[in-house]
Amino acid sequence: MTSGLFTGPVLLAAGGTGGHMFPAQALAEELRRRDHEVVLITDARGKRYTDNFPAQTIIEIPAANPSARGAASKLNAALKLSSGLMRSLQEIRGRKPIAAIGFGGYPSLPAMQGARLLKTPYGLHEQNSQLGRANRFLAKNAYVLAHGFPLLNGVPPGLKTQRREVGNPVRDAVREHAGAPFTAPASGEEFRLLITGGSQGASVFSDVPVQAIAALPNHLRGALRVVHQVRENDLESVNTAYQQAGISAEIAPFFTDLPAKIAQSHLIIARSGASTVTEIATIGRPCVFVPLGIAMDDHQTMNARVLSEADAAIILPENKFTPSALHDCLQHLMTNPAQVARMAQNTSGRVKTAAASEMADLVEEMVERA
Repeated sequence: MTSGLFTGPVLLAAGGTGGHMFPAQALAEELRRRDHEVVLITDARGKRYTDNFPAQTIIEIPAANPSARGAASKLNAALKLSSGLMRSLQEIRGRKPIAAIGFGGYPSLPAMQGARLLKTPYGLHEQNSQLGRANRFLAKNAYVLAHGFPLLNGVPPGLKTQRREVGNPVRDAVREHAGAPFTAPASGEEFRLLITGGSQGASVFSDVPVQAIAALPNHLRGALRVVHQVRENDLESVNTAYQQAGISAEIAPFFTDLPAKIAQSHLIIARSGASTVTEIATIGRPCVFVPLGIAMDDHQTMNARVLSEADAAIILPENKFTPSALHDCLQHLMTNPAQVARMAQNTSGRVKTAAASEMADLVEEMVERA
């Protein structure tokens, strides 16, 4: 490679959820190891995930969901996205990035559209099994459409952009726990359960697990140690419910050390966003997935199948995620350590683990070919 080619920053753009931001952070970490300057463009929601984001510059732009309901909401979204595009054009002109990578989500759209208009070579990464709207809109002029899982639905017909399955980049904090040893607890031993509803949280993840756990037999409840991510508004009620049920529980609206908590767990109840599936598989823990029912084209179910079809996870559809169904599932798994151990073992090799490095290679390849 010619060092003179790499004289400007690499621009990353990601939507405002952990599912988009964490893979972008993983690529940023790898780019920094290669001495590249990194600039991140995101919105106010994405800014919440940037405490450990290794970018020299983080730019917040206005953005809103163009699919919002109602004429007024759609007009507001259009105005914010237009304003975000103007800000992105200004920043790109001034900073002259050598390449740009978009990780999807509507806040990434203005930045990547700005890169396209200013002839900055760009690529896209799709974390899910279903191509998102922003990436679909931008795919035609992208250098590469990288994707996290073998199956990628929703690709525009006739798209000539090269496609490459690289996996989902995982943060260094996840890589530190990759393949962590796992021993299923025997009957009566401490059983560590992690419950996380994803970066957006969900009321159903506050209500159903507490009721299911409270209905377990005394000897199983006594062995449980619960770590539970709940919405801010639900903290008090969930804490009270656990106390009344005699359950030892750590409760918070967000865990900054979630990879470590995954590694410490014997079982996880979670949404099946792409980053969640990838991080759980990388660390190697059994899981009960509850795919988001309103997810576009049911992509979370497709994500979860990567592990469920390998007998490494159980899928409980949201419309069947009831206290009774979860109670039965928990009781079965807590009394069958051999199955729990087998599920953990079956996560091995189900996701690619070098995605951040491959994405960094693609960035450098784009610059060289441009």
